Amino acid sequence: MQLTQHFPEQELKDLLEHTCQAIPRDQLHLPGPDAVERLFLPSNRPPQVLRNLAALYGHGRLAGTGYASILPVDQDIEHSAGSAFAPNPIYFDPENILKLAVEGGCNAVATTFGHLALFSRTYAHKIPFIVKLNHNELLSYPNKYDQVLFGTVKDAWNLGAAAVGATIYFGSQESTRQIVEIAQAFEEAHSLGLPTILWCYLRNKAFVKDGKDYHTAADLTGQAIHIGATIQADLVKQKLPDLNGGFTALQFGKSHPAMYDKLTTSHPIDLCRYQVLNGYAGRIGLINSGGESKGEKDLTEALRAAIINKRAGGTGLILGRKAFQCPFKEGVELLNAVQDVYLNKEVTVA
Repeated sequence: MQLTQHFPEQELKDLLEHTCQAIPRDQLHLPGPDAVERLFLPSNRPPQVLRNLAALYGHGRLAGTGYASILPVDQDIEHSAGSAFAPNPIYFDPENILKLAVEGGCNAVATTFGHLALFSRTYAHKIPFIVKLNHNELLSYPNKYDQVLFGTVKDAWNLGAAAVGATIYFGSQESTRQIVEIAQAFEEAHSLGLPTILWCYLRNKAFVKDGKDYHTAADLTGQAIHIGATIQADLVKQKLPDLNGGFTALQFGKSHPAMYDKLTTSHPIDLCRYQVLNGYAGRIGLINSGGESKGEKDLTEALRAAIINKRAGGTGLILGRKAFQCPFKEGVELLNAVQDVYLNKEVTVA
């Protein structure tokens, strides 16, 4: 794919020619074909976890690169099935979710117990399953924002999962319980040989101040990633940062001036690199989320996110709505286009 078709010349030049000077690439542990052995062989992860990590990194169009392209579909619970699937009703049938992940050349599919349990015998050997253990459901009235378990790690293991995923709403009133709950779940997952992926999201109305939404601030999201690595996530998922200074603007927590004037800049690749740094300097791989579907701009936005993540030292994208809220063929093409960024040797780590 010619990236010049999708970006103005100056924007593409800014993305592809930027050099990270605040945190040089040689200070990071970067993705590569030997990532599992290099990053996890010295760890406490059992051999079965290493085997499943290798299976995840060894599947799909990005097999053997150390990068990951994951299809996540949990919006039918996190929002509602109608809002998620109305743009393309074929995905009310969960088999089509699995078909999209397979045809799209993904490393894995991340979705609900219900979706994966129905097709465990027909698809668990075709593509690695990542079972999402918990969800926030919005059918309760009034709406509440709390991630609760929908099943057990043993359930995920029984249906043939290659890994488990979970979300913690850092900053919320419920986050302390969620940290304890998911730390325990991840310990059990590792004991059963399952790698762990944490959605390190922020959630608190107070994180919006003076018209700025600090849920995507580099400093706050970076700390969420750091806590995720601490509870032994093997991969962390986070939204791309688009601003900084959450700790100082909200006047809480602890910060240091160097976080803002030495460790990063306002450039999107530098902001994302600060996220990578917080994942134990890249030892715990960062996968950024693809975000909501906005129609005709989806491909360009997905490519931009992939370029930023890869050049920052990240491990890949976990992209859902942009792929499944469009016609099936277009979804496959979008997933492949994103994967092509990681296969493109001209898109280097900054």
